[in-house]
Amino acid sequence: MPIPRQRLHRRVFMAAALYNVAWGCYAAVDPQWLFRSAGMTPQNHPQIFMTLGMVLGLYGVLYLDVALRPAEGFVVAAVGLAGKLLGPLGWLWLVLTGQWPLASGVILVTNDLIWWIPFALYLRDCLPQWRARYVRARPGSAPPRGR
Repeated sequence: MPIPRQRLHRRVFMAAALYNVAWGCYAAVDPQWLFRSAGMTPQNHPQIFMTLGMVLGLYGVLYLDVALRPAEGFVVAAVGLAGKLLGPLGWLWLVLTGQWPLASGVILVTNDLIWWIPFALYLRDCLPQWRARYVRARPGSAPPRGR
């Protein structure tokens, strides 16, 4: 059964998939880019940033699955949004403790902030179907629709 705004959600998650795969590949090729652009000392172990790129690239594969099957991507999108909320909190801690400069926040705009509203809208649109499929009815209540 289609979800509300399904075409929009397909496009958003296709864009997220392409972005994350591209970001992951770039992080593997140039793991020092953020440190250079933010005026930070280059990492002694760039493999850590390369690994972050690999993880974000794999998120892209998951977002592709949501784009292809939007009625079934609630959990993937919820985990993705959680990361997009927790990542900025971790960054804020690094800035407030003086470990990273404010200029490093460039990473937040395209990795996290621009996705908050579309991911939240998708989750809102999918929640009723997800509940109907996966949340068991309480004793004495009517069974979920669709079963």
